[in-house]
Amino acid sequence: MFAARARLPRHLGARLASSTSDAPDKFKILVIGGGSGGLSVANQIYNRFKAAGKALNPGDVAIVDPADNHYYQPGWTLVGAGLKKKTEFVKPLASLIPNHITFISDRIQTFSPTSSSVTTVSGRDISYDSLVVAAGIKINWDGIKGLPQALMNSSSGVSSIYSYETCDKVWTDVDALRSGNAIFTQPAGVIKCAGAPQKIMWMAWDRYRRTNRGSKIHVDFYTGMPTMFSVKKYSDALNELRIGRGVGGFFGHNLVEIDSANHKATFKKGDELVTADYTVLHVTPPMGPLDFIKESPIADSAGWVSVDPASLRHTKFENIWAIGDCSSLPTSKTAAAITAQAPVLSENLFSVVDTGKLSAATYDGYTSCPLLTGYNELMLAEFKYGLEPKETFGNQFNQAKSNRLFYHFKKTLFPWAYWNYMVKGQWYGTNGVFRPKYA
Repeated sequence: MFAARARLPRHLGARLASSTSDAPDKFKILVIGGGSGGLSVANQIYNRFKAAGKALNPGDVAIVDPADNHYYQPGWTLVGAGLKKKTEFVKPLASLIPNHITFISDRIQTFSPTSSSVTTVSGRDISYDSLVVAAGIKINWDGIKGLPQALMNSSSGVSSIYSYETCDKVWTDVDALRSGNAIFTQPAGVIKCAGAPQKIMWMAWDRYRRTNRGSKIHVDFYTGMPTMFSVKKYSDALNELRIGRGVGGFFGHNLVEIDSANHKATFKKGDELVTADYTVLHVTPPMGPLDFIKESPIADSAGWVSVDPASLRHTKFENIWAIGDCSSLPTSKTAAAITAQAPVLSENLFSVVDTGKLSAATYDGYTSCPLLTGYNELMLAEFKYGLEPKETFGNQFNQAKSNRLFYHFKKTLFPWAYWNYMVKGQWYGTNGVFRPKYA
């Protein structure tokens, strides 16, 4: 699953929202980002103080984000598979922020942690008692030569589920293919929802099988990673599936250039360049930390917000916290991870404000990747730090095998829970609507 914001470059349609100036310039809790992590944790923090009988005042918590819209990005795979319309997975961001939380429509430019303040691009200085950074991840569309142009070209055969603007083009391209080569890519390094690049591949493969096109279309998976998945249990099962379905596996291959006029994709494998012909090409672009974080004093050497992996508190500045994709937490960057991180962060922040000490709440790295392997089937990968499985249904099912029940979780339950509970701070992942208790 993804965080809640992923846009193409501005020249491909993204637009900045204007800033507001009617809010105060000092907040008890300032949250940077109105995505999955920001909305979840802002609401959970407010609710945690209220539950303790120490309610914050309306306006004490603020969210800063320039976006007009909020997206349920895990749904974009369903759009690419022809199961949903993309309009089902977008809502105005302002409509999701309750009246007791201030919404500042602006973009952060710099952090000044020693003075507990930030400066926005509009020049506004905002100070805080506690800062939570939930800004997401940067998608480097320009990191692959020719990709932005190919995405805007209706005849290029190139698409990506990683933006609202292009996720419906995935289905258009996939379903229109009658014969040829369908290539699906994944870059090396950190990306959001590391299973998504092959989810859409499996859905395309199954679509071709069900419509009697399988013998005319060859499907290949080109990945910069050394295996199908980072967790061995699921990787082994996925590789068996790949072999059994006749899908080509090209490991250690990073897409570096697209020649859409000639339908050629160039990959780098070590020092070697490898060119492949495609009819349809699904691209997962490279990703990395956002520039305004990478260049700030709160970042680690890799550009992520440097936090303790158990408490989610900054390693240097005690009143700064981070959650989700922008953080240095050594786990997969998914919305499922946020459901486990948010209550830990909220509990610890509340405890520090209330008592000056961290609580007993710790994050064990739990994350989940609902791996669609075809229509009506899904492999539910759940794991924690150390790439060790941590499965919710392990006693009932072999979660390395696809299951129809899990498919309906992905298609129906998770989107419903997201819009009705998670963005309101009322969804705790494997705990459902019940906030975890910490000893």
